[in-house]
Amino acid sequence: MSDIIDRNGIEELREEVRDWEATEVAQFLSKAAERKSDFLTLGDFPVKRTYTAADAADTPLEDIGLPGRYPFTRGPYPTMYRSRTWTMRQIAGFGTGEDTNRRFKYLIAQGQTGISTDFDMPTLMGYDSDHPMSEGEVGREGVAIDTLADMEALFEGIDLEQISVSMTINPSAWILLAMYIVLAQGRGYDLNRLSGTIQADILKEYMAQKEYIFPVEPSVRIVRDCITYCAKHLRRYNPINISGYHISEAGSSPLHEAAFTLANLIVYVEEVIKTGMPVDEFAPRLAFFFVSQADFFEEIAKFRALRRCYAKIMKERFGAQNAESMRLRFHCQTAAASLTKPQFMVNVVRTTMQALAAGLGGCQSLHTNGYDEAFAIPTEDAMRLALRTQQVIAEESNVTQVTDPLGGSYYVETLTTEYEKRIFEILADIDAHGGTLKLIEEGWFQRHIADFAYETALRKQSGEKPVIGVNRLVDGAAEPKIETHPYDHTTAERQVARTQRVRRERDAATFDGLLAQLVGVAKDSSQNIMPITIDLVRAGATMGDIVETLKAVWGTYRETPVF
Repeated sequence: MSDIIDRNGIEELREEVRDWEATEVAQFLSKAAERKSDFLTLGDFPVKRTYTAADAADTPLEDIGLPGRYPFTRGPYPTMYRSRTWTMRQIAGFGTGEDTNRRFKYLIAQGQTGISTDFDMPTLMGYDSDHPMSEGEVGREGVAIDTLADMEALFEGIDLEQISVSMTINPSAWILLAMYIVLAQGRGYDLNRLSGTIQADILKEYMAQKEYIFPVEPSVRIVRDCITYCAKHLRRYNPINISGYHISEAGSSPLHEAAFTLANLIVYVEEVIKTGMPVDEFAPRLAFFFVSQADFFEEIAKFRALRRCYAKIMKERFGAQNAESMRLRFHCQTAAASLTKPQFMVNVVRTTMQALAAGLGGCQSLHTNGYDEAFAIPTEDAMRLALRTQQVIAEESNVTQVTDPLGGSYYVETLTTEYEKRIFEILADIDAHGGTLKLIEEGWFQRHIADFAYETALRKQSGEKPVIGVNRLVDGAAEPKIETHPYDHTTAERQVARTQRVRRERDAATFDGLLAQLVGVAKDSSQNIMPITIDLVRAGATMGDIVETLKAVWGTYRETPVF
């Protein structure tokens, strides 16, 4: 920006702004005060009355740049949605593999271009469906997957070489990846043609979502092994989706969502580099997952700043030379935490605005929430409308015709640079205090998230943070009678029957031998855990078999609570 207007011009502009504030603004305020004394973004960034070229003057022109060029502020690719729109990846998961498979096929028929899979709590935590801890939870809030047979049912009739598949799972993600690989090999697919991702971002679990099994060190080792294995064997597959979404949903500020996610990135990259793998061999397949929250311009600036920060981290901190290693690519989801039960159809408007911000911010794939998700798993009608929301934005609004259409906005550029500055300040603070892993153990991240969540709750309670239908424009109507997604109470019975059949039919000697090998691999951190896991699921191992064996070697994690 400093190249557009010379310094004399900038000073003249600043003087003009001061004069404007002293005259027109002051005269107007004497007649009609502004609604409040201070205006802030959702993330507590001060917002000025207006922005001019003077505000953006300190942002070097090269930091804004062009789409597809370092530092990728304006987008990872030069043509963006003029070539192809973002992948429309509506998440689905409930019941058994067959149940969710029918939902997948329905969404694909409605124009969905990517699959995203949600798993039930027992699967996430590594329990088989017939484990006592699974009672009442099998297939309730995601699909139940215990064995390779479940994975076969989940993707029956779906060409995995033609559609991208995302699996939203973390502590047990590597086992699902192993099942996916064995399924693909059984169908004769070329693994290098598979596209998609496992989430596998375990560090944000210790920070925010609290779905973990093992202590931090072996958990990070598993992530390392997924990344190195996929870099060698699944060239188009993203072995991790480093996730800010769940940090935000736990109550963090947008700034902490961004900064904490990049702090986790740094740990993973450092761990993989320790194996001797060059950064440019694996970095091109690192992917991210962020939320699109309610503050429209702040979210767009956040996404743009994240791309710039990531590019600088990969180039300057890790020495990446390949442009593909510096392009931040991200999946986005509209904010589930913003959905309300009162006046629930207003959720359609919220989701539309958040989806538009994601598109203007340059996402690579997008999930839009259903209007009824504050009640239960979304119905088919809600999912169809959520998908149509994306399709209207992509096909009818024409916002996809221009790459980074808000680039050059004085406000957006100023906020983008401010985000970059504050993100790097937080990362420097983390480094100065011993690094991410040490601060997780000390509860540092958890305290920051909890503090902002508490402040937000107080603001909602007082009405300072407006929520239509909850603390503003409340109509006093009774809780609506709404058709929600039904839970099939035969789910557990059907699921357990298949799991027990697999156990009966597998070769016991082969299985026992592989399980003993798993113990040896687990004890040797220099080995990659993926090959033995692949052999085990092919031999009929359940998720619980693998997880319980590793618990005996590594133990489990128990958090020190943060109050």
